Amino acid sequence: MEVPRDQITLLLDHGLYESAHTLGCFLVSSAAASCDAGFPHVKAEQLVLLGDALYGEKEYKRALLMYKQAMQYCKVMPKQNTTGARSSLSSSTRSSSPSSMNVSAMNESEVKFKITLCHYALNDNRAALAEMEGIPSKARTLRMNLTMGKIYRHSRHNRSAISCFKDCLRHSPYILEAITALAELGVSSKEIISLFPQTPNRCGRPPFDHFDSSRWLQRYAEAQCCIASNDYKGGLELFSELLQRFPNNVHILLEIAKVEAIIGRNDEAIVNFEKARSIDPFLMTYMDEYAMLLKIKSDNSKLSKLVHDLLNIDPTKPEVCVALSVLWEKKDERRALAYAEKCLRIDDRHIPGHIMKGYLFLSLGRPDAAVTAFRAAQELRPDLRSYQGLVRSYLSLSKAKEALYAAREAMKAMPQSAKALKLVGDVHAGNSGGREKFFYIKSAAKKFYESALRLEPGYLGAALALAELHVAEGRNGEAVALLERYLDWADDSLHVKLAQVFAATNMLQEALSHYQAALRINPQSEAAKKGLERLEKLMKGVDPDAPDEDEENDVDDADADQEEADLL
Repeated sequence: MEVPRDQITLLLDHGLYESAHTLGCFLVSSAAASCDAGFPHVKAEQLVLLGDALYGEKEYKRALLMYKQAMQYCKVMPKQNTTGARSSLSSSTRSSSPSSMNVSAMNESEVKFKITLCHYALNDNRAALAEMEGIPSKARTLRMNLTMGKIYRHSRHNRSAISCFKDCLRHSPYILEAITALAELGVSSKEIISLFPQTPNRCGRPPFDHFDSSRWLQRYAEAQCCIASNDYKGGLELFSELLQRFPNNVHILLEIAKVEAIIGRNDEAIVNFEKARSIDPFLMTYMDEYAMLLKIKSDNSKLSKLVHDLLNIDPTKPEVCVALSVLWEKKDERRALAYAEKCLRIDDRHIPGHIMKGYLFLSLGRPDAAVTAFRAAQELRPDLRSYQGLVRSYLSLSKAKEALYAAREAMKAMPQSAKALKLVGDVHAGNSGGREKFFYIKSAAKKFYESALRLEPGYLGAALALAELHVAEGRNGEAVALLERYLDWADDSLHVKLAQVFAATNMLQEALSHYQAALRINPQSEAAKKGLERLEKLMKGVDPDAPDEDEENDVDDADADQEEADLL
């Protein structure tokens, strides 16, 4: 043969896809290839090799064409040759991934899987699923089952996805992404652990009993199930236990930080994100979540450095686009929105991208578009932030019923979440209703806030919301007493709220001390800066709502200038 096929295989083995692609063009067009036309399995092998090279270069549509042409040659193979070809072609030691398959390892099931991976890379899940379902179940490898589970899940065929992920764990309990997927699909930890192989080890002891070192895997499954069911406290305890056994485990640190961010423990989350980055400075996972926390803390210098670092690591990742969107949110909301949309073009299942897009639409005064973005995030995975965004959007559209439905939906999905309870209270508190309904609505909001505090006593958000209700009803003393109980958990927002209540009751010195405390915690707090400026005017006996003298002088000067112009 003019072009030896084993040389293309060698190039693919070493990841030299461009060279393999170029050489593959010579292979399929050589005079010897024309002589091989009478041997369809040989031509099919050549086309698959070229397809592997194209897949390695991420030219998925071209690779798909090569694989489909190879399948056409497979169909015309004489029956007497097919069996021999398959038996001789299945002895390779190379894997069946599109970028690594020996010439002698091609069979129809493997080519179909390659076609599946191309469709999947092109986000054509329907075509990918149709191709996978054409592979006999007995011929599916572990990787095929895992990929099929992902496609089923993306297509919302949850029962079929669960079945595939379970098959994966029956073969190997260490497929952690299958454990996480099953937990998120609602499978209990007990059921997941029951899938782990129970064959005795050399000591005659089952590998997952209490004394075995692999018990950590059970704890990992339990932790993921806790997080999936919104039992964040239980999940944190289990992850912390794992972290003691595996100190400086970057994956566990990131999982802990993610949960801490969800439950509002922002300072602890930032510490763990930074610890993970100190261990592995090239991390990308959850770095957009970290960026959102830095924005909340108004730490612009750290946010800018994070974005700079991420751009230097890999600017094509969706996490980088979200981080850029966060960075530009205050400077240029439309540019920030463009970055959020770019993230979703890269990965339309990236939940932080949808959430960021929703909040930017809210800032731009487009709550109808925000509803669509938050719904897209919520459909991918129930997330408190998407429910919160939906409630805000519906209230902006004066759709109280839809807002209440979204809040109740969150409460149903997250029965152990104090934030979901508060969300229902927020809907009641934000619903003006009529005068005759005012007392009932505020009373309902109060009950939900109090329930949230019983469920999570240190939840500042519920305490602040309840204090706001007390103030609205003229019970400033009760508001102060409530807020002072939370000083141990205080952030700048609690001190600002206390300062506002004290200022409203003419206790100006107390208000001053709390504004100063807020600025010590967060020097960038706009609410504290504006409140302090207003308070200083009150303490000087100046009406804070009166126009500044400079503004009056500007008006006078403008009038004088006009008079001079008239005289001239």
